[in-house]
Amino acid sequence: MPPRPQGGVFDQAPFIVFWETTQACDLVCQHCRADARPARDRGELSFDEGTRLLDEIRAMGCPLVVLTGGDPAKRPDLVALVRHGTAIGLRVALTPSATPLVTPALLAGLADAGLARLAVSLDGATAATHDGFRGVAGSFQRTLDILRAARAVGLTTQVNTSVTDLNVGELEQIAAEIGTLGINLWGVFFLVPTGRGEALRVLEPDAAEAVLERVATIARTAPFDVKTTAAPHFRRVLLQQQVRRREILGIDDGIGRAPRGVNDGQGIVFVSHRGEIFPSGFLPLPCGSVRQDSLADVYRRHPVFTALRNPELLGGKCGACEFRRVCGGSRARAFAMTGDMFAAEPACAYEPPARPSAR
Repeated sequence: MPPRPQGGVFDQAPFIVFWETTQACDLVCQHCRADARPARDRGELSFDEGTRLLDEIRAMGCPLVVLTGGDPAKRPDLVALVRHGTAIGLRVALTPSATPLVTPALLAGLADAGLARLAVSLDGATAATHDGFRGVAGSFQRTLDILRAARAVGLTTQVNTSVTDLNVGELEQIAAEIGTLGINLWGVFFLVPTGRGEALRVLEPDAAEAVLERVATIARTAPFDVKTTAAPHFRRVLLQQQVRRREILGIDDGIGRAPRGVNDGQGIVFVSHRGEIFPSGFLPLPCGSVRQDSLADVYRRHPVFTALRNPELLGGKCGACEFRRVCGGSRARAFAMTGDMFAAEPACAYEPPARPSAR
């Protein structure tokens, strides 16, 4: 029986807020949640609205904010936003797209503004795989160049990899490649079929389980930390393997350690480019807007958020699983594939000892 984590630890504040600073992006990635396009939306949060949002995130007790998109580098006020977030005591991370907008001058400005982490995506061990997935030739090499340039100006770095049947055979090669680049963290993302990702195939449960076991094996000797996104059952795999790694309780990779695993609406909140509040970027259930509502009140009291933090509401085999309090399954994937955010995790192969009666 896995240890029961501290209950209610994320009831008052999330561990991490994702702010989609813009939906604009010059790439055409096959899995894009935002269904991004090149032009910026006139309805984006303004600079003043953005700084107020950062102030509210800090005031509610959240330590970490990720500026994401689209491509945040499409915003000319990006460095100023990072500088403001850092000045008020937030740890600010950034996930730009690998485009010519990420110049050495921009990276130097971000470093000077106090950016805590720069994360870029690498979705293949070769240019053919990565560029095919991202939709722009040269993206693979540009990603490697950005990582090296970021390190040169003193930024800590992270690589994110989206696992699909297009690159599932290349994970060990990707890990070997990024192991030479001095990164701090490898984030392995398991597809949630939203946005353009609806056209891609989610890995079957047995295939996903095999990938999690391979990632656990890589993590044992990698010179960087490893976490998963939209695959909380990685924690169950680690516990079953009796791998007492830091990932079981949270990553301590230089920008903070979560006191337990985070999940949709449970330690995570997502704010869209127009200010809408969601449990995560992959769970499209709007719960309010920062233009009219208090982010803290929505996170703490909205029925969707409070329900997502209640493991007793889980259905199917997740409801009977002895790992439900350390895993809980991806609520975003359950919703995307079944229409029920409490349904059993569609990409999990584990069968708990007892199955619940139908809800």
